[in-house]
Amino acid sequence: MAQSVGIKDVARAAGVSVGTVSNVINRPDTVADETRARVQSAIDRLGYVRSESARQLRAGRSRIMGLLVLDMGNPFFVDVARGAERAAREAGLGVMVCNSAQNAAEEADYLSLFAEQRVRGVLLTPADATGRNIESFRRHGIPFVLVDRVAEGATECSVSVDDVAGGALAVRHLVDAGHRSLAYVSGPPGLNQVRDRRTGALNALAEAGLGPDALRELLTERLDVAAGRDAGARLLGLAERPTAVFCANDLLALGVLQALYAAGVTVPDDLAIVGYDDIEFAAAAAVPLTSVRQPAVTMGALAAELLLEETEQGEGRRVHEHRRVVLQPELVVRRSSLASR
Repeated sequence: MAQSVGIKDVARAAGVSVGTVSNVINRPDTVADETRARVQSAIDRLGYVRSESARQLRAGRSRIMGLLVLDMGNPFFVDVARGAERAAREAGLGVMVCNSAQNAAEEADYLSLFAEQRVRGVLLTPADATGRNIESFRRHGIPFVLVDRVAEGATECSVSVDDVAGGALAVRHLVDAGHRSLAYVSGPPGLNQVRDRRTGALNALAEAGLGPDALRELLTERLDVAAGRDAGARLLGLAERPTAVFCANDLLALGVLQALYAAGVTVPDDLAIVGYDDIEFAAAAAVPLTSVRQPAVTMGALAAELLLEETEQGEGRRVHEHRRVVLQPELVVRRSSLASR
């Protein structure tokens, strides 16, 4: 595990005393411009973050675990947080929950906050498609586990659902019901989950002997109900309207359902809908929503357990090995996709 950068490291790199570094941080007006610039350059180069919780850490280890998700307005992530909180509480820890709002800049700010507070570790659903935020955070030496995202390397754990399989479940169900012209209401294309669900959808079409042109993709900037309503309006405006729509999550599907209902389009007789996540609202919709269920609570709990295992190694426990845990999705069929064709 990488060692976090301390004030002594900054002082050594800048060729000044620890007291001078402290003055630059706390009383910059008392330090000469040239010296202040040299110290700040060392701080930026080393990635030093002042620890606001240093006093607590001198007395013992941090009892806080960070959780940073894409959208706390999505009940899926509320369930992930419930699972993580349950596992953390059993270990005597608390959870600091933060919401990146699918924004890379906000994600970077929260990761800096976690580093500043020297949390025990972080559970992270990345918003930054470039991976730069993760690379920057990694140098602080704070363990983290990716949630709802497969780790691409061997430097951290991850807990996710097989979204390719989930996309295939959704579209295979629609094809089996007789649909041959479908739409995919997706989200930001930089999100792995969105791409993987589309890949699964195309795989299911290929299995049925249908080409990719059988799937019309409607991109959205966000994964919420408002974006779903907008996609529903665009769907209604198509010259050749598909007979079924698969949505990248349930909030989008509920928004599409609202747009269709307002336009007098009957679901599922005129257009079938399948969502993803199986949030609580899916079953309670005006037309109960068929959805691909993700075990969100289990995902959060497993991620927290992996993080605890990593942070507790060296305390008489077995050596931690990074693992990728991939859970399987389940199709839950309800009325929104049951019209006969």
